[in-house]
Amino acid sequence: MRESGRVLAVGAHPDDVEFCAAGTLSLLRKKGCEVTIATMTPGNYGSQQMSSREIADTRRREAARSAELIGAEYYCLEESDLCIDVNARQRQKVTGLIRQVDPLIVFCPPLEDYLFDHENTGRLVRDATFCAPVPLYPSSGSEKATNRLPYLYYFAPSSGHDNQGRWVKMPVIVDITSEMETKKAMLACHASQREWLRSLHHMDEYVRMAEEWSARTGRDAGLGHGEGFRQHLGPYYPHDNVLLKILDGKETA
Repeated sequence: MRESGRVLAVGAHPDDVEFCAAGTLSLLRKKGCEVTIATMTPGNYGSQQMSSREIADTRRREAARSAELIGAEYYCLEESDLCIDVNARQRQKVTGLIRQVDPLIVFCPPLEDYLFDHENTGRLVRDATFCAPVPLYPSSGSEKATNRLPYLYYFAPSSGHDNQGRWVKMPVIVDITSEMETKKAMLACHASQREWLRSLHHMDEYVRMAEEWSARTGRDAGLGHGEGFRQHLGPYYPHDNVLLKILDGKETA
């Protein structure tokens, strides 16, 4: 393991990280890693009752409360829902975040998912991890360039399915059986999102849905509950699987 034990997980909206990686982050925190959870937006369009400002304030508080459960920090980049785009301004903002945290490991959404906010967040994070060590590349603030590329992992697509509804078996699965109660408690902090999904998409059992997804992911690797990831193995990125070195997990492919 390299000199920094910092971990950064970036989601598009509050609760995205908890659905995809809360158990893994809890395990990493117990191993002594410093964990930061960041979202591109405060979830400012996620209500049918509150104003945009009210729901944004509510969801920032929910996200911070969730992060506190594992001793993590929460940070919001203050973009707007459904307006995450791959452009220079947002790329520089995410680069500033990468430089500020200087993580060993970065998690982000996959490049193919059901929602463009998720996909564009993944692309921005991938780009920013590459830009962060380049000294002459400007970021949104005065952050100093990092001195390495981090380990980069993509979450499984939302609910574990691709855009055609087919189950995606992830190549790296972390055993989060011991962390399921923590994962559920973190998700339960996002009470406003449960109401949003129920009113807009007629979906309830918000926490149970995540539990079933984790159980099916775990079965792919012979585990009780799991969270799946795909490591970014592009040129110059580290290729050894640091997650499997730090945590209990299995490669399925």
